[in-house]
Amino acid sequence: MNNLGLKLLSPVNVGPLRLSHRVVHAPMTRLRSESDDSPSAMMVEYYSQRASDGGLLITESAHPSYDSRGYIGAPGIYTERHIEAWTKVADAVHAKGARIFMQIAHDGRQSYADLSWGNAPIAPSVVPYETTVLTQNGWVPNSPHRALELHEIPAIVESFRKAAVRAKDAGFDGVELHNANGYLADTFLQDGTNKLANAYGGTIEKRARFSLEVVDAFVSVWGADRVGVRVSPSGRWGAISDSNPEATFGNFAERLNAYGLAYLHVIEPRVMGTETLVEGQAPVGSTFLRKTFKGPIIAAGGFDREGAEDILQRDDADLVAFGRWFSSNPDLPERFRRGHPSTQYVRAAFWGGDERAYVDFPAFAT
Repeated sequence: MNNLGLKLLSPVNVGPLRLSHRVVHAPMTRLRSESDDSPSAMMVEYYSQRASDGGLLITESAHPSYDSRGYIGAPGIYTERHIEAWTKVADAVHAKGARIFMQIAHDGRQSYADLSWGNAPIAPSVVPYETTVLTQNGWVPNSPHRALELHEIPAIVESFRKAAVRAKDAGFDGVELHNANGYLADTFLQDGTNKLANAYGGTIEKRARFSLEVVDAFVSVWGADRVGVRVSPSGRWGAISDSNPEATFGNFAERLNAYGLAYLHVIEPRVMGTETLVEGQAPVGSTFLRKTFKGPIIAAGGFDREGAEDILQRDDADLVAFGRWFSSNPDLPERFRRGHPSTQYVRAAFWGGDERAYVDFPAFAT
């Protein structure tokens, strides 16, 4: 098959949007925002470089409230001043003829007290675990978290709704709920972290309630066909787990069908964070969820061009999101089109830093 015959480079619809190819920029936590959590000029340049005519970009996760942050340097969408900065990102992407969705996330228990006025991070239940988070003092162990009270949940859902409004005011094309990688929504959905015995826990249906309330909030602002959801059914990042991921995520996908969403974004079983998994990981990914979810599926997880083409040809996904390779190849769709080699990514520059190994990767010289 020649490059022009690649399904990866063929048109596809996502909600009301017509895309000219299926190479999606994956959300990546790069931690280069300003001190007030506004997107920096570096970020504007970064997204502009990776925008291609008819392509789709999904941003790194933006926080819907000050106390939802887990890492210094991650952007916010919780004040009016953030709208102006994000508008520059959206405008730069649109100037290249591309589309852009904002991923919105509450980091939940993956945080540190100093990032939320000294308060403990939150989760549906207290299930102790250890990780490190980036603070003003560098990488430090996360703080012990506390269980949310029922009366606190509506305000958190409302913070997501307000963030969706601000994303719309900033000129984005849609929003994505980050329901993956052990962040707050994911800890509600999976029973390894949700030990509640109330309206938000216990059964599969109740554990999905928080996520669906946030989806409802997003849909109330955008309409369903401008909303996506990201999941990691087999992920371990954030010490996340579920006793029956097939049932949990199959039910969740079935319930999402009622909305007519823009897409379901699935992190494949072979990837945990930035690492490749060992054998034995539960095989719940796009292939499994394709049996249930009726809308477009974006697959993510360490793909190269050949692997992406394979999953598309098998019809297990409709688009493929690239993270690491997009980080070092701003012209990635064009490289795929022309068969050019890819520039190696720089892992040390993934989480925080300056312009180096961020906006200084050149397009392929023709």
